[in-house]
Amino acid sequence: MKKLVKYILLIAGIVLADQITKLLVVQHIQENTLIPFMPGVISFTYVKNTGGAWSMFSGQQWLFALVFVVLTGLLLWEYFKKPLPFTTLERWLIAAIYGGGLGNMIDRVRLGYVVDMIHTDFITFPVFNVADCFISCGCIALLIHLIFFNKGFWKEHKK
Repeated sequence: MKKLVKYILLIAGIVLADQITKLLVVQHIQENTLIPFMPGVISFTYVKNTGGAWSMFSGQQWLFALVFVVLTGLLLWEYFKKPLPFTTLERWLIAAIYGGGLGNMIDRVRLGYVVDMIHTDFITFPVFNVADCFISCGCIALLIHLIFFNKGFWKEHKK
């Protein structure tokens, strides 16, 4: 249980950073207004996203809640009942992904939508938030690590 505390603290830190940035955006930026931060690179805006990534499944909040509850159950099962051979790095990445998911789930439950605010000026890309960064970067890093660096994970699961 003591090992779990560091992951819970990471999750809490991510949720806190995510919720604070969203609060600042809601309080200081009008909806759909672009505020240049690094001209030509990044602007800030305020968008209400009722869907998932790229606004897919718009208005299907129950679907996101269901996925989050199932993911939570799987993580708890993995940690307490059937530990998988994840490395410490992989556990940190899973905590980062979960923290991002929890940050967005708080918005969905509290507001009925997710507050997005980071707009890329140099490429056409959907507006996103701090939680999305942790989810996306965490997933990419976890997949790269599992595929290229943790050969034991795949050997263990072939049995």
